[in-house]
Amino acid sequence: MTGARMDTLARLRGRIARLEAADGAHDLRRVALGHDEADAVLQGGLATGALHEVFAEAGRQAAAATGFVCGLAARVAARRPLIWIRQDFAEREAGALSMSGLAELGLDPCRLVVVRAPDLDHALRTAADALACDALGGVMLEVWGETQKLDLVASRKLTLAAQESGVTALLLRVAATPEPSTAETRWMVRTAPSPVVAPWMAWGAPRLDAELIRNRHGQTGRWIMEWMPDACRFSEPAADPQPVAAAPAHRAHQASAGFDRRSA
Repeated sequence: MTGARMDTLARLRGRIARLEAADGAHDLRRVALGHDEADAVLQGGLATGALHEVFAEAGRQAAAATGFVCGLAARVAARRPLIWIRQDFAEREAGALSMSGLAELGLDPCRLVVVRAPDLDHALRTAADALACDALGGVMLEVWGETQKLDLVASRKLTLAAQESGVTALLLRVAATPEPSTAETRWMVRTAPSPVVAPWMAWGAPRLDAELIRNRHGQTGRWIMEWMPDACRFSEPAADPQPVAAAPAHRAHQASAGFDRRSA
């Protein structure tokens, strides 16, 4: 091995050692998700400039996890551009990303660049290169199925790149089993039952069953989260999602009298 390669290897080992040594002391900027309980467990919110993993089963659970990643990206991006990297076959498996759907979720499609990689090697290199650009708000890497290439070394490279630039990396894993990594958090996301709404209402806020199964600096937990597209944040489910009809003005006194009789 040449001297130049030895120097490069030594620098990489030093960076990894510093990363692991700072496991409990690394001061990460955090962005609140909006869900009080989840933010409390996350010690203020999702850490930026770090790697976060989101796992889901194939099918409708993949769609739920995709929506969750979009919500996380919207929270951390702060109106900066986003890059979504996916393998070519992902479009055949799950279809293309819907720009109108992203807009309905509150994510501006004009700020999103979608990159289709021919294979995972290209996808990983593209993600590392994108994370080096500190003008971005976030980099989303979508990977389907089990793979040995996305190992601990690969996740370390993504984590180091994210820490150096301050750009948040969101790794979406579909139909895969969680493996050891340097991710700051790891989530398992599923669909959650939507609330029953009145017939004249189209639909309510999207609901997700979000389970935090790894938190590098704290506890874990599981919550039902609603995504509020207008406010671009997560929240706790409303206790009563249906509007309460007010008593007709000409019968207000009857409603009041009826309440008094029941109270008595």
